[in-house]
Amino acid sequence: MTLEITFVFLLVLATVLLFVSEKFPVDLVALMVMASLLLSRIISPEEGISGFSNTATVTVGAMFVISAALFKTGALKVIGIYLARIARHSFWLALISMMLAVGIISAFVNNTATVAIFMPIVLNVAREAKVSPSKLLMPLSFASMFGGTCTLIGTSTNILVNSIAERDGIPSFGMFEFFPAGIWVFGVGILYMILVGVRLIPGKPIMEDLTQKFGMGDYLTEVILLKKAISVGKKLGDSPLVQDLDIDILEVFRSGRRLPIPSHEVILQEYDVLRVRASVQKIREIQEREGIVIKSGLKWRDKDLESENAVLVEAVIAPHSMLDGKSLEAIGFRDRFGAAPLAIRHSGALRHEKLETTILRGGDALLIEVKRDHLLQLKKHPAFVFISEVALPLSRKEKVAPALAIVAGVVITTALGIFPIVVSAIVGAVLLILIGCLSLEEAYEAIDWKVIFLLAGLLTLGIALEKSGAAALIADIFITYIGQWGPTALLSALFFFTTILTNIMSNNATAALLAPVAIVVAQSQGWSPRPFLMAVMFGASLSFMTPIGYQTNTLIYGPGQYRFSDFMRVGTPLNIIFWLMLTWLIPMLWPF
Repeated sequence: MTLEITFVFLLVLATVLLFVSEKFPVDLVALMVMASLLLSRIISPEEGISGFSNTATVTVGAMFVISAALFKTGALKVIGIYLARIARHSFWLALISMMLAVGIISAFVNNTATVAIFMPIVLNVAREAKVSPSKLLMPLSFASMFGGTCTLIGTSTNILVNSIAERDGIPSFGMFEFFPAGIWVFGVGILYMILVGVRLIPGKPIMEDLTQKFGMGDYLTEVILLKKAISVGKKLGDSPLVQDLDIDILEVFRSGRRLPIPSHEVILQEYDVLRVRASVQKIREIQEREGIVIKSGLKWRDKDLESENAVLVEAVIAPHSMLDGKSLEAIGFRDRFGAAPLAIRHSGALRHEKLETTILRGGDALLIEVKRDHLLQLKKHPAFVFISEVALPLSRKEKVAPALAIVAGVVITTALGIFPIVVSAIVGAVLLILIGCLSLEEAYEAIDWKVIFLLAGLLTLGIALEKSGAAALIADIFITYIGQWGPTALLSALFFFTTILTNIMSNNATAALLAPVAIVVAQSQGWSPRPFLMAVMFGASLSFMTPIGYQTNTLIYGPGQYRFSDFMRVGTPLNIIFWLMLTWLIPMLWPF
């Protein structure tokens, strides 16, 4: 145990704790790791920044662009229409069709983007089938993971581990080399969800209105300002209602005319009707104020809050986005987007107060009232994933065929070994921009830069694990305590450890940490590294037990109104099934 190994182990421990605690954004943690290794001189400056030019980082960036171009054409709208028609006749047929479609698409495009695009489609299917959205959203997320295991480009984890293997002189994995095991995962996963999984998912109340879904009934009311009200003649932002009681004034009605989402500069006048959001206690305090009358007997529906100028939408905070760990106030939400938050579903619980100062997390669902002329601007912001029907992508129907042809070209040229995956992905992304499937600006916006920086930082940690000898020491521990039972037991232990770690932190972080260990374990015993790398790739891609282990689970957490325990109940048996199945299957397909 050298000083360098001790330092790397402490850094790995600190990295895992920071990922789990979410004290800092994951990309910042990765850059902190890079900086620490550079300062310690365990890695050289060239090695420190090599992650940015690594084939995995570049390929993942190009795949983000390819995925966005495919979705911009609106091709998935057709799938949504057919799924809705099927749902009117059979929920189970719609469920199977949805999982098959999502799984196949996720084998070739980004899982998170697939789930984000399908969420409004699936919610519409749930309405047509008159079932709880929770019964469809979890299968949606899981199906994207099933499909992602079938190809090299199905998940960034596969691309990352492939890059680490190439760096160590191991031949690259083929485009469809994963398919023989992936199709088992796909088939068994869908079968489990149909026969067992869906029945274990608790059915949440079916609510047509967003106001009902977010429990707004007790938090909305209207007040009339009389002549004696001290707020009359003052700016809205300076009025005692805002300053003293800290309530949100959503709309002002003046002489029968609505002023939606008014600015803080509006001067309040006598007989103004204010639509406010406040707790029951705050409403009682309003009643006690002189010159204020509260309307009674109001029952709120979406149509009461919508108008020709404003609309209600539901959006989810994208995992690892700029708002993950920040507040709406921090980005000037109200003034920037002409929108007002009405409620937040945070960590499974509804919040109706102090919304703009609430620290948000990926997966939080927001009920938002937004001006119609600001809706497109809000939809384009990468921090928000819209699940209301208005959020379906704009169609570029004439580009559907060229986009599909280019994506097919990327897959075929890689599968036939004509070009490496990084070359095919870059050329495909450039062609999609040139033919107008998306603009250059949209291509930049499509790239999840947090993932890029995360990969670049974690690749340096993988280098440090190998260079310092820490990976060899971990491999020795595995071999000493488990190796006596043979290579299958070692593979099974590695798969199990990868799965557990993936469920509590980033799948890419887990893969970057354990891929070097898998290589050293195999090479030290004279075995092929391929089956052990497969164990890491499959283990890191199959995260079902928590809503935090995989981005698609995080995305559905709020909209599905799930609890943490729901994922444990449905996902734990599934993870155990795959652990046992792949422990048997991987050595058969990739001999030691």
